[in-house]
Amino acid sequence: MRYSTRIKPISYLKANAAEVLDNLLEAREPLIITQNGEAKAVIQDIVSYEETQETLALLKILALANKELDEGATSPASEVYERIRAGPAAR
Repeated sequence: MRYSTRIKPISYLKANAAEVLDNLLEAREPLIITQNGEAKAVIQDIVSYEETQETLALLKILALANKELDEGATSPASEVYERIRAGPAAR
């Protein structure tokens, strides 16, 4: 994706809000909004935003798992399966 074609000043957003929203939904690419020539915001369609949030959540889970592995905070799978089979009372 080439972000250089997805940069617009805030005045463009103000004057063309409906068109910008339609384009976001169709292209599913973020739009960078500038103010006084400086990038100030990124807007994107809601589906892309939700996908990004889900991806970030999964990455956080992976990072936590890696941290636990590094710290040795793990149990052998056989022990975990045994606890699961034993049911809630054994935990």
